[in-house]
Amino acid sequence: MKDDRKPRPGFPAAGLPREQVMAELEAARGGDADWRGGRVPLFVFKGSDAVSDIGQAAFDAYFHENALGGARAFPSVGGFERDVVAMALDLFGAPETGAGFMTSGGSESIVMAVKAARDWARQQGRSNRSAPANIVLPESGHPAFDKAAVLMDLEVRRVPVAADWRADVAAMDAAADGNTIMVVGSAPCFPFGVIDPIAALADMTRARDLWLHVDACVGGYLAPFARANGRPVPAFDFSVPGVTSLTADLHKYGFCPKPASTVLYADARRAACQPFAFDCWPSGPFTTATVVGTRPAGGVAGAWAVLRHLGAAGYREIARELMAGVDRYRAGVAAIPGLNVLGDPELAIVAVQSNVVDVFAVAARLQVRQWVPGLLRRPPALHRMMSMLHVQSMDDYLADLEAAVSEERADPGGFGRSRARYS
Repeated sequence: MKDDRKPRPGFPAAGLPREQVMAELEAARGGDADWRGGRVPLFVFKGSDAVSDIGQAAFDAYFHENALGGARAFPSVGGFERDVVAMALDLFGAPETGAGFMTSGGSESIVMAVKAARDWARQQGRSNRSAPANIVLPESGHPAFDKAAVLMDLEVRRVPVAADWRADVAAMDAAADGNTIMVVGSAPCFPFGVIDPIAALADMTRARDLWLHVDACVGGYLAPFARANGRPVPAFDFSVPGVTSLTADLHKYGFCPKPASTVLYADARRAACQPFAFDCWPSGPFTTATVVGTRPAGGVAGAWAVLRHLGAAGYREIARELMAGVDRYRAGVAAIPGLNVLGDPELAIVAVQSNVVDVFAVAARLQVRQWVPGLLRRPPALHRMMSMLHVQSMDDYLADLEAAVSEERADPGGFGRSRARYS
C-alpha cells in the first residue's frame, strides 16, 4: 500500500526571515476553505467588520498577558473577566446570588459545570459511591457532556427526542434516579436548532430537587436579543425558576474573539464547587476555575471590548439582520422542490431534509462547488449554523443548492456522497 504521507519535518537548524515565514503561512492558507465568503457552515462567526476589528484590536493589545495572573500581575484582566461575567449574569436574568466564570469555550464550560454539579451532589450527600453518578440529557445534547463523563467516571443517559426534535420531558423524568447529578436541556441544540422545553424540564427537576443545566453555548448570546426584537423565543435562562446553571459561548453569537465562553450559576454556593484548589506543593496554593491554567488574556479583553462596544442595542441590530437572513434562507429552501426545513428552529441553526434526493449526494455536489457541507447523520440533513457571513453569500448558496438538487435528481450518485462529521 502506497504511503502518501509527507516526511516528518525535523527541527529547523536555523531561523528564517520573517518575510519568508509569513509567505509560507499565506501559501499554506491557500488550501483552506473560504470562510470569509460564507462557504463554511460553522467554526467562524461574524457580526460586522467593526465588531471584528475592535475584538481583534483588544485581543492584540493583551496578546502577551496571561489570564492566569489576573489576580496578582494583571488586575486589568481580572477586572475585565469580572465585568464580562457580571454582564452575562444580567443578560440571562440571574438573581443577586448568581456567580460565574469565563472559560476557553463551550466544551470547557460544560466540563466545569458538570464538575460543579458532581461536587455539589457529594457535598449534599446525594452521591451513592456504590454506583456511578449520572447525567440525563436528550440524544441531541452536546458530546462535551460525554467528554466530562469520561473525565469524571460518570454515566451518561441519553434519551430519544420527541417528535418535534425537542427533549422528551417525560422520558427524561423516567431516566433520572437517585444518582442523577444533572439534567440537561439545550437552547438550542446543535443538531436540530430547536430549543428544548426548558420550563417543563425545570418543573420536573424542581419537583425532584435535581440540578438543571441549560446548554446555551450555541445560541445564548443571540436568543435574548432575537426575543427582544419580537421573535418567538421561549424563556430558557435564569428567568425560569429551577434553572441551576447555564453555559453560553461568547465566541459564537457573542461575536467575540476566540477563545471565550461563560459558565454561570444561579447560586454562588454551587458556583463555588467549580474551581480546582490544591495546596500541597512547594509553590503554595494553586486555584483555577478552569481546566487549563494559562489562558490568553486577549480572549478576555476581546470579549470585554465587544460587549462594551455593541451593548444591547448593537446586538439587537445584528440579531434583526441575521434573523431576517435566516427567514430568507428558509424561504429559499422551501422554494426548491423536494427540500424542507427540519422541525421549527427558533434561531440561526437550520437543518434541511429531502424526500426526493440523497442529501449526502447533494452535499458532494456542493463540495465540488467549493462549499464545505454541514450534515446531520440522523436524520440525514444539510446543516448550517448561520452568521452574517452566510447572509452575505445567501444568493450564491441557494443557487448552487438548487442546481445541486436538480443535478442529483437527473443523475443520482454522480458525485458520490459526503460524510457527516462535526470536527
